[in-house]
Amino acid sequence: YDNEVALYKYDFGDGWRHLVVFEEWIQPEKGAQYPQCISGERKCPPEDCGGPGGYTRFLEAIQNVDHEEHEKYLTWIGGRFDPNEFNPDQIRFDDPAERWRIAFEEP
Repeated sequence: YDNEVALYKYDFGDGWRHLVVFEEWIQPEKGAQYPQCISGERKCPPEDCGGPGGYTRFLEAIQNVDHEEHEKYLTWIGGRFDPNEFNPDQIRFDDPAERWRIAFEEP
């Protein structure tokens, strides 16, 4: 499985595409909950920010106090947004068994 890659498309209307890279298989630890995120980079863009183009405009506006939409975007996001911030403890997964049931079993 080394370096297997999956393309994950999120929010088809906005055109988000993510590459997910499988880096390593590890033995499960007894009592640990899976799946789990152990690392990553950068903060997730805000929901409904307008896809990659909208996110670029959002970042430009919040990082430039002279931008005409600076205050509007800061208010919309709640006052603070650091795109370089990442905390794996904030990542949440759906229950894999429930997702399997929804996808493959009859209602």
